[in-house]
Amino acid sequence: MASGRNRDPDRLRHGIRSLQAAGFSGFRQDASIVNTRPTHKWLAAAVTTVLLLIPVSWALAEELFDVVILNGRVMDPETGLDAVRSVGIRGGTVAVIAEGPLEGTTEIDATGLVVAPGFVDLHAHGQCARSNEFQAMDGVTTALELELGVPDIKRFLAARQGNAIIHFGATISHGVLRTWAMPEHEQTVDGVVAEFGTTGDDCRDVFRAFGGGVNPGGESALEPTRYSALEERIDQGLRNGALGIGMPHQLYPGVTYDEIFRVFQLAGSRQAPIYTHVRSSGVSGIQEVLANAAATGAPLHILHINSSSLWNYQTNVDMVLGARDRGVDVTAEVYPYTAASTGIGTAMFADGWQERMGISYEDIQWQDTGERLTAESFDQYRAKGGLVIIHLMKPEWIRAQIANPRIIVASDGMPYAPGAHPRSAGTFSRFLGRYVRDEGVLPLMSALEKITLQPAERVATFSPQMKRKGRVQRGSDADLTVFDPDTIIDTADFDGELSYSKGVEHVLVNGTFVVRDGALVEGARPGLAIVSGDPSH
Repeated sequence: MASGRNRDPDRLRHGIRSLQAAGFSGFRQDASIVNTRPTHKWLAAAVTTVLLLIPVSWALAEELFDVVILNGRVMDPETGLDAVRSVGIRGGTVAVIAEGPLEGTTEIDATGLVVAPGFVDLHAHGQCARSNEFQAMDGVTTALELELGVPDIKRFLAARQGNAIIHFGATISHGVLRTWAMPEHEQTVDGVVAEFGTTGDDCRDVFRAFGGGVNPGGESALEPTRYSALEERIDQGLRNGALGIGMPHQLYPGVTYDEIFRVFQLAGSRQAPIYTHVRSSGVSGIQEVLANAAATGAPLHILHINSSSLWNYQTNVDMVLGARDRGVDVTAEVYPYTAASTGIGTAMFADGWQERMGISYEDIQWQDTGERLTAESFDQYRAKGGLVIIHLMKPEWIRAQIANPRIIVASDGMPYAPGAHPRSAGTFSRFLGRYVRDEGVLPLMSALEKITLQPAERVATFSPQMKRKGRVQRGSDADLTVFDPDTIIDTADFDGELSYSKGVEHVLVNGTFVVRDGALVEGARPGLAIVSGDPSH
C-alpha cells in the first residue's frame, strides 16, 4: 500500500500512460486533459471507457512497489531474458518485470547497467559482518561455508542471525566431527564446540572450530567401531539445517578410504551433497570421490578444482564432466586467481610438499606481512601457525577452466584480515571484468549463469530456499546485483590491504539495499539463514 498516498491521481496517470501507449495524445503527465473536446466521437468513447475502467481493472497501477529498478538490462540465465526492463519489488520478492515504467516508493534508474541475480558464493570462509562488506561490494548476496563446515550448525546459525549483511549457511563438518568421535580427543573438541559462536562476530570463528588449521585428530585413523558415532553426529547436523557435509580430507590425511566411503554412503541415503577438498592434488583425489559418488548416489561438489588439479586440470575437468554426462550428480568450481591460501600448519605442508606442489619457499607469502618465506621463516611460522598465500598455478590453467561454461566460479574467500587473499574481496568482479569483458573468455550470459543459477541449483537439491535464488523472474527472491559491465573490476591485490571492487552499483538482499550508488548501506542486516529442508530451523 501507498502509506497515505492519494491513489486516484496514481490510477489516472496510469490510465493516461495506457492511452499514450495505445497511440492517443492530448494528455500531460500531471494527469490533466489538454484537449477536452476530442474531434472524433470514437476517441471520446475510448477515453471515457478507459477512465471508467481504471479503478477496477488493473493490478499494476493499483500497486505501488517497494522498490523499482528502471530501464536496466535485465539478464536472467534460466529463461534467457536479456532486455531492457523495469523490475518491481514487493515484500522481498520480484513482483513484476515490465517493458514500461513502474512506480515505487524507492526508484533506481539503471540505464546502462545490468540487473542480474545476486551472486551466490559456495565457498566463503569469511562468515562475519566485515567479510560480508567486501562480499557485498563484489555483488554477492549469498555466501556459504561449504568446505570446512561447522561442528554445531545450530550455534552457527544463531551467531549469524540478525548480524548478516547477506545470506549465510554452512555444511556440517566431517573433519571436526570425526575427531570428536575419537575418545582421546573428545574433551578437546567438546571445549571447541562449546565456545563456537560465542565470541561475537568473529571472522575466524570457523577456523578456530577447525582447530586453527591444525586438526588434533587429523593424522589419525578413526577406529571402525566409532563410525556409528560419527555418522550419528553428521546426521544430526543435517537434520538441524546443515546444507550437506563439508569434507576437506586433504587437511586430515589420517582418514582412511573406508571411512570416506562410509560418509558417502550416509550422504547418498540422505541425498545430502558432499562438498570436498579432495585427498591430494593430481588425478587420484578426483578419481576417489567420483567413484564414491557413482557407487553411493551421493551428490558431489568438488571445491577449487584448479588448485586440486594443478597441471592435471584438463584431465580432471574431463573426468568430472564425463561422469556428469553419464548420470553422476557432480559439479565443480574454480576461483579466478593463480594463488591459493590456507593455514601453514595444515597437512598440505607435510614433508615432501615442495615436490607435490611443484613450488619452493619463495612461492609462499605470509599473509600478515606479505613477505615471501625462506626455509628458516617457514619453520618459524609453521610452529606459530597462521595463514599463507601460495603462488602455484599458471594463468593459462585458470583461463581454460574459467572458460568452461559448466564449471562454477566461487571465491574460497578467507576470513577478513588486512592482507588476506584478494579473492576474499574481488572474485566476481575480477571474473566479470578481466575474464569476461576484457579477455572475452565467454559471453556475459554464460558467465552470469556460472555465478548465479548454477550455484543456486547445486544447493537447491538439499535446500528448497535456493530454488528462488539465482534468478530474476516474477516470484523469485529479490536478491539482485546491479552492475556496470563497462567498469566492473576487482581492486584488491597480493601486495596491499583488501579493497572494495568497482562497478557494483546496487545490491539488494531480500529487497533491501545493502549497496546503493556504489557504497555500503550503513546498518543494513537483511541476510537470512539458508538451511536444508524447512527454513524454520
